Amino acid sequence: MKSFSVERISAVIEESIAVKYTLIRDCAASIQHGGEVLVQSLQQGGKLLFCGNGGSAADAQHLAAELVVRYRGTVNRAAIPAIALTVDPSIMTAGGNDIGFENVFARAVEAYGRAGDVLVGISTSGNSPNVLNAALQAKKQGMTVVGLLGNGGGTIFPLCDAAVIVPSSITARIQESHIVTGHIWCEMIEEALFPELFA
Repeated sequence: MKSFSVERISAVIEESIAVKYTLIRDCAASIQHGGEVLVQSLQQGGKLLFCGNGGSAADAQHLAAELVVRYRGTVNRAAIPAIALTVDPSIMTAGGNDIGFENVFARAVEAYGRAGDVLVGISTSGNSPNVLNAALQAKKQGMTVVGLLGNGGGTIFPLCDAAVIVPSSITARIQESHIVTGHIWCEMIEEALFPELFA
């Protein structure tokens, strides 16, 4: 098996950096807007529901954990209400078996979502049917929808009240930018909800 050369490894890193530069140029304002939407909901007593598939499911869990537990180890603050809809295997498998995998997140939104909450739908393609259906359900319930998307935004983008569409068609590069965006949002949320800790 041929090993990766240092030059090829460098090229992958450079590709990732190039997407981040494009993210700065094209998406900084949409990142700010998305973060402000999340902050507003939390300040008004809402909660955040995250969903996605595969690597995006991992990102949903990652970001929910940062908010419920902590993002910065040096910041001792109260828990922030956030739920990853991907974490219960019994609900996921029962839903996939009984109502179809395309409906598992919508059902969870129906159960846990309330008007004033935010659904954060994560989809590198912008076309994940279960994320799309979750967004449709969220809108029915008076929730706000924020998208972390790629590939031009796909079918989910028109349902979003705010969205960050990573300017790439490469799944790995989109995911890397999604987690950077999510971390920025964590900082925005902490500093808005607990300003006394950052005086």
